Amino acid sequence: MRPATTPPEHVPGQVLRWNFHFGGQLTSCLPMRVVECGPDGLLLWLAAGSPLWKAELPDGQHIRDIPPESHPAGGYPMVAGEWDAISALIHQPASEPYAVWWIFEPGSGFSHWYVNLERREYRGGEIDVHDLELDLEVDAERRWRWKDEESFAAKTGHPAFWSAAQARAIRAGGEAVARLVEAGAFPFDGTHRDFAPPADWPLPPLPARP
Repeated sequence: MRPATTPPEHVPGQVLRWNFHFGGQLTSCLPMRVVECGPDGLLLWLAAGSPLWKAELPDGQHIRDIPPESHPAGGYPMVAGEWDAISALIHQPASEPYAVWWIFEPGSGFSHWYVNLERREYRGGEIDVHDLELDLEVDAERRWRWKDEESFAAKTGHPAFWSAAQARAIRAGGEAVARLVEAGAFPFDGTHRDFAPPADWPLPPLPARP
């Protein structure tokens, strides 16, 4: 797996298009605002209720449960929708294969962290995120657990996903994040738990159809 590349320079408030891929398929496309951009990475804000494009999957299935051999050659049709009721602050550290999400619940503020193991590519005003399935959930008391281990193991060795050697590297990346959690180091040191976006940031518009 190639490491995440360093993001280009962006300015606070700028809207970027975040494209989420799984198994070679585009599954969602969301607008996010830049909070900070620097040599250490990119910090993004995903507002509750943001408009989005999402793949229309057969019978309401999750993309992880559909064999890659069943994916249509041109990709799934994309339909307009809306992000759910939570907001998220997302840290994409430069050249690291993961992103850390601070999850904010409506009316109650910070809830927990979510660590998405991923490979990223930056293309001007777009970010392509290729999901690596294995993730970590970290509660507000910094207790953590793996997520989707069975699905990750089942996909290991499939040509649409990752080899056994790549799987070991992906898991090692997650273990490195877990050590940060256990040490109470950034981004799990309390930073940004009280974050609120500028009051003059409206919901971003629906991006152009992918």
